[in-house]
Amino acid sequence: MYIPPAFRDDDKESLRATIRAARLATLVTATTEGPQATPLPLLLDENEGEHGVIYGHVAKANPQWRAPVLGDGLAIFMGPDAYVTPAWYQAKQETGKVVPTWNYVAVHAYGPIEFFDDADRLLDVVTRLTTLHEGGRASPWAVSDAPPDFIQAQLKGIIGLRMPITRLEGKRKMSQNRNAADRAGVVSGLAASDRRSDREVAPLIPV
Repeated sequence: MYIPPAFRDDDKESLRATIRAARLATLVTATTEGPQATPLPLLLDENEGEHGVIYGHVAKANPQWRAPVLGDGLAIFMGPDAYVTPAWYQAKQETGKVVPTWNYVAVHAYGPIEFFDDADRLLDVVTRLTTLHEGGRASPWAVSDAPPDFIQAQLKGIIGLRMPITRLEGKRKMSQNRNAADRAGVVSGLAASDRRSDREVAPLIPV
């Protein structure tokens, strides 16, 4: 990922927060058959290793897990993002020398990938993922709510993955390269947007 110095995020807790907040990630692997990618929910275990370990699962029918991985795998986690129109810049009125851009948060996690089909490990992964995403619901569903034989049959249709993180890259592109007046215009424009995702970006911009 190309990261100009102004947009680099090296704060470990900030990177982990972005990973935790991402509801859907993209797993990318390089193979002899070319690059392969799958969107899927991933779980970060912060108690394992220096940077944490990522867990998840793919469908057994997904060819990505069968192709030998060349080098490390890559998990992409996206945070809030928004289109930024140059109409919000004070510089538009002053010089007209402005162009559109996009503000966003992204974290790339790299590491060796292990695919596995052990039933006990798979049950642990799906239980932890379910607990994570059901958390906060008024009546959370649990894996144990389903009949055990049904769950065991479902586990036969997936392949687990484990990726110890060896390197993290973070990018927080939030108009840091614009002056204070332009940033204030972006904040005002995003805050008044009909898009919820735009409004989520507004408070992330330094003013």
